[in-house]
Amino acid sequence: MNDVLQQLTSVLEQRKSAAPDQSYVASLHEKGLNKILEKLGEECVETILAAKDAQLSGNKQDLIYETADLWFHSLVMLSHLDESADSVLNELRRRFDLSGLDEKASRSKS
Repeated sequence: MNDVLQQLTSVLEQRKSAAPDQSYVASLHEKGLNKILEKLGEECVETILAAKDAQLSGNKQDLIYETADLWFHSLVMLSHLDESADSVLNELRRRFDLSGLDEKASRSKS
């Protein structure tokens, strides 16, 4: 796993048990999955809007910032469900040399 993702995964695990008034991540965990998903949805919309703005303006700074927020909150969600970025990276690794069309078709049969 990428060093940044490893470090972030470790920090997120530590923060799960921190005091909610001392840690943003702990406060999200205390509020539960619905709040985490709400925040993830907000970040998704903000990322989409930043992408549209980047296409128009050519300035991608907000796109990168919002994508980082989206990834961060995705990792919080995974952590809340006792998963990590490593699980996602393993799934992406599994898909190498597999046609995207074939992979998608295999999911619809399940």
